[in-house]
Amino acid sequence: MLKVKAKHPYIEVDGRICGGSPVIKGTRMRVVDIAIEYEYLNQTPDEIVNAHPHLRLEQVHDALSYYYENREELDEKIRKDKEFVQKLSKTLEAG
Repeated sequence: MLKVKAKHPYIEVDGRICGGSPVIKGTRMRVVDIAIEYEYLNQTPDEIVNAHPHLRLEQVHDALSYYYENREELDEKIRKDKEFVQKLSKTLEAG
Protein backbone atom coordinates (compact mmCIF):
# COMPACT_ATOMS: atom_id res chain seq x y z
CA MET A 1 0.00 0.00 0.00
CA LEU A 2 1.38 3.40 -1.00
CA LYS A 3 1.53 5.88 1.86
CA VAL A 4 1.02 9.47 0.74
CA LYS A 5 1.53 12.43 3.04
CA ALA A 6 -1.24 14.98 3.00
CA LYS A 7 -0.48 18.46 1.80
CA HIS A 8 -0.72 21.24 4.33
CA PRO A 9 -1.83 24.49 2.73
CA TYR A 10 -1.50 26.48 5.95
CA ILE A 11 1.96 25.28 7.01
CA GLU A 12 5.35 26.49 5.85
CA VAL A 13 8.94 25.71 6.73
CA ASP A 14 11.41 28.52 6.10
CA GLY A 15 14.87 28.61 7.64
CA ARG A 16 14.50 32.37 8.14
CA ILE A 17 11.35 31.99 10.28
CA CYS A 18 11.57 30.51 13.80
CA GLY A 19 14.80 28.70 12.98
CA GLY A 20 13.14 26.58 10.32
CA SER A 21 10.49 25.19 12.64
CA PRO A 22 7.17 24.57 10.83
CA VAL A 23 4.82 27.53 11.30
CA ILE A 24 1.37 28.61 10.22
CA LYS A 25 1.89 30.59 7.00
CA GLY A 26 2.01 34.33 7.47
CA THR A 27 2.62 34.02 11.22
CA ARG A 28 5.39 33.08 13.60
CA MET A 29 3.08 30.57 15.34
CA ARG A 30 4.94 27.28 15.40
CA VAL A 31 3.19 23.95 14.87
CA VAL A 32 4.82 22.69 18.08
CA ASP A 33 3.21 25.54 20.03
CA ILE A 34 -0.23 24.56 18.72
CA ALA A 35 0.53 20.92 19.58
CA ILE A 36 1.58 21.83 23.13
CA GLU A 37 -1.61 23.79 23.70
CA TYR A 38 -3.71 20.91 22.37
CA GLU A 39 -1.84 17.88 23.73
CA TYR A 40 -0.37 19.14 27.01
CA LEU A 41 -2.64 22.01 28.01
CA ASN A 42 -5.80 20.19 26.85
CA GLN A 43 -7.15 23.14 24.90
CA THR A 44 -9.64 22.50 22.12
CA PRO A 45 -8.99 23.94 18.65
CA ASP A 46 -11.70 26.54 19.33
CA GLU A 47 -9.96 27.55 22.57
CA ILE A 48 -6.64 27.86 20.72
CA VAL A 49 -8.27 30.19 18.17
CA ASN A 50 -9.82 32.23 20.98
CA ALA A 51 -6.38 32.56 22.61
CA HIS A 52 -4.78 33.55 19.28
CA PRO A 53 -7.38 35.61 17.40
CA HIS A 54 -5.05 36.06 14.42
CA LEU A 55 -5.51 32.34 13.67
CA ARG A 56 -8.42 30.63 11.95
CA LEU A 57 -9.82 27.25 12.91
CA GLU A 58 -8.73 25.62 9.65
CA GLN A 59 -5.13 26.75 10.31
CA VAL A 60 -5.16 25.14 13.75
CA HIS A 61 -6.57 21.88 12.38
CA ASP A 62 -3.93 21.84 9.64
CA ALA A 63 -1.19 22.45 12.22
CA LEU A 64 -2.48 19.53 14.30
CA SER A 65 -2.65 17.31 11.22
CA TYR A 66 0.95 18.24 10.36
CA TYR A 67 1.97 17.53 13.95
CA TYR A 68 0.44 14.04 13.94
CA GLU A 69 2.06 13.21 10.61
CA ASN A 70 5.46 14.29 11.99
CA ARG A 71 4.91 13.53 15.66
CA GLU A 72 8.18 11.77 16.45
CA GLU A 73 10.31 14.60 15.01
CA LEU A 74 8.21 17.36 16.57
CA ASP A 75 8.02 15.67 19.99
CA GLU A 76 11.83 15.58 19.92
CA LYS A 77 11.84 19.34 19.19
CA ILE A 78 9.46 19.91 22.14
CA ARG A 79 11.72 17.83 24.41
CA LYS A 80 14.86 19.73 23.36
CA ASP A 81 13.13 23.10 23.80
CA LYS A 82 12.01 22.08 27.30
CA GLU A 83 15.56 21.01 28.23
CA PHE A 84 16.94 24.32 26.94
CA VAL A 85 14.45 26.32 29.01
CA GLN A 86 15.27 24.28 32.12
CA LYS A 87 19.03 24.80 31.65
CA LEU A 88 18.55 28.51 31.01
CA SER A 89 16.36 28.81 34.12
CA LYS A 90 19.03 27.12 36.28
CA THR A 91 21.72 29.39 34.81
CA LEU A 92 19.68 32.50 35.59
CA GLU A 93 18.95 31.30 39.12
CA ALA A 94 22.65 30.67 39.76
CA GLY A 95 23.71 33.94 38.15
